[in-house]
This record gives sequence, structure tokens and C-alpha cells, in this order.
Amino acid sequence: MKQTSDCVVIIPTYNEKENISAIIDAVMGQPHEMDVLIIDDGSPDGTADIVRRKMTEYTGRVHMVERQGKLGLGTAYIAGFKWALQRPGYEYIFEMDADFSHKPDDLMRLYHACSQEGADMAVGSRYLTGVNVVNWPMGRVLMSYYASAYVRMVTRMKIRDTTAGFACYRRRVLQTIELDKIKFKGYAFQIEMKFTTLQCGFTVKEVPIIFVNRENGTSKMSGGIFGEAVFGVIRLKWNSFFRKYPRPQ
Repeated sequence: MKQTSDCVVIIPTYNEKENISAIIDAVMGQPHEMDVLIIDDGSPDGTADIVRRKMTEYTGRVHMVERQGKLGLGTAYIAGFKWALQRPGYEYIFEMDADFSHKPDDLMRLYHACSQEGADMAVGSRYLTGVNVVNWPMGRVLMSYYASAYVRMVTRMKIRDTTAGFACYRRRVLQTIELDKIKFKGYAFQIEMKFTTLQCGFTVKEVPIIFVNRENGTSKMSGGIFGEAVFGVIRLKWNSFFRKYPRPQ
């Protein structure tokens, strides 16, 4: 079936059977047609079987890459980006969680920021207008908020939500930034992607969103993952002094 959408939403999954059917339906229901690419890391709970049924229901619009074992959030997105870049019709490539912590209706706001307002990357920001997080324990809110402030201090990025995992990229960004040089695999991946996008000379626009903690399934956040985000940024900034970043063509 011929590709008809200029958008693809990449959703990494591991044990998301409670959410995956509904999140695909929500993306399919957006007023601007969007395709979905699931990157499943060998979920033992049957997530991939549900996705296969959705691929039949939405022929040519729902796709899946199955990987063996948990290989990391960053590598899942890199695999998804490369998949999308092999298909020339996708001009807008999104990152989104499977658990409804990112509201699917906000996809249109990110799309508009890139397609109408000229942003090269649009970020769904929890901290642009205060702290817009619902149902997180206070300790986790503080950890996330101050980690983002720390990242801003080290990297000098003028982005309020440096660890945000809800974003839209214009195709040319992902074509330019040398995906094989992105090193972080956990949540620091999100920091590295924003930092590299800016270093390459692209524009990043934050779009305020309300982040709602998952109601179904289990969070994949861990102290080790968060530690990578906190301690890796010093190396990221240091290495940037010795690296020549490609510029947009």
C-alpha cells in the first residue's frame, strides 16, 4: 500500500499490552494523517501480537520493528529514525511514549510548530510554563526538574525541559546529525539529541504540555538510567569542544 502520510510517530515498547492498542487508535484518529512505527524490544507480555492485529486493521499505516531483548531507549529511537529516513515521504518524525503520559492530541501542536511555525525540532515541554506534571511522586518531580536545570547549566542549552521524550523532528535534522555518533542509550539520549540538534544549527521550539504519569503498566525509569542523564552531560559538553558538527545542507 502506498504511503500517504508525511508523519510517522515512533513508539518504543516493552511490556505495553495494556496501552498499545489504545495509543495506536489515538494516533490513527488525529485530524492530520499520521503513521505509527512500533519498536518492540521482545516484550514477553504479547505486545507485538497486539501490534500485528493493528497492522491488519490499519493496513499500511501501522508498522513494527521487533528486536531481541531490551536494547535501550536510545537505540530503539535510532533504529526508528533510520527506518523512517529510508522512506522518503516522511517529513515529520515523532518520538512518543506508549503509556499516555504524552497526550496524543498534542501531536498536532508539535506538528504545527514544525510545519507552520518554522521549527526544526518541536519539544513537548513539561517545564516551559511551570511544572506541568500530574501524578508523579514529589521526589521524582524534583529530581526531574532540577536535573533539567543542571543540564541547562552545563550545556548552556536554552531549553527548559532537556530530558523531554515527546518531540517532532523535521526530516532534515535527522539526515544531518550523524545518528551513529549518538552514544547515550537511556534517558540521556534525549539530552544528546537536543544538544546535537542545536550544535548543528537547527532551531528548537518548546511547546507546553501536561505530562500525566502512566495509569497502566510499569515505568521503565531507574536510578541508573537517570544517573546516565546527570553524569553524562559533562562528557557531552566536553566532547563538543573537539567535534565538528555537520551543518544543514
